[in-house]
Amino acid sequence: MKRGVFVLRMKKMAPLAILILILGAALVAGCGGSDARLNIVGSTSVQPIAESLAEAFMKEHPGASINVQGGGSSAGIKAIADGTAGIGTSSRPLHPGEAKPGVAVTEIALDGIAVVVHPQNPVNGLTMEQLRAIFAGAITDWSALGGPKRPIVLVNREEGSGTRGAFAELVMGETKLAPKTLVQGSTGAVRQTVAGSPDAIGYISLAAADASVKILPMNGVICSVATVRAKQYPIVRPFLFIHQKEAGETVAEFLQYVLGEGQSLVVKEGLVAVK
Repeated sequence: MKRGVFVLRMKKMAPLAILILILGAALVAGCGGSDARLNIVGSTSVQPIAESLAEAFMKEHPGASINVQGGGSSAGIKAIADGTAGIGTSSRPLHPGEAKPGVAVTEIALDGIAVVVHPQNPVNGLTMEQLRAIFAGAITDWSALGGPKRPIVLVNREEGSGTRGAFAELVMGETKLAPKTLVQGSTGAVRQTVAGSPDAIGYISLAAADASVKILPMNGVICSVATVRAKQYPIVRPFLFIHQKEAGETVAEFLQYVLGEGQSLVVKEGLVAVK
């Protein structure tokens, strides 16, 4: 008798249970299943646009959860190799030893590395040769560049930074960076340091530049979206998403969004779209 009652109740509950399962399956399919939680780790230069893209994506996919962290380009590349993130971000190309089998690299934007000084600095431009000599320690006083007789304060990024790596490759070449510099751990920290020191010079993402610092033209070309797009500005680098080729559903959907609808956000953030 009890068994009959139990079966009857199950039969009555079956339609509701089926409905719940169907709705649950639809939700899972819409947000990428167990892959709906996505960690993005890496470049502090890429971090702001990655956060904006993640926020917009989650609004369209309420079941998705994307966590964006900094740490530097090398940390982002390592996170993919270690399997601790679904997407690693980098503001420099991968070195030969970093390109592991099964790993894909997707370019999401182009960025100019802006050379910045304090707004009150009277110097209005540099050549690439002068910039290289400054960061090599060969030019140490602003008076050599038409400025006041004051020592130049170099502001650098930390080892492993994609911005530093790109600057070293595109500006310094085989010339070593001067050892006597102020080292900062993020793009924002470099900007803040330069904004607070009349004698400082540093380099940051174009997207991070604001009125607190003054952008110096290089070889007579100002760093802007237009000159970066046209490849006229001499210090241009890619913003990269690094991921497994056999990526999960949420990673694949997010990448599709970034290279499609998300390119309008790339432009809005002051970067150059690649699509």
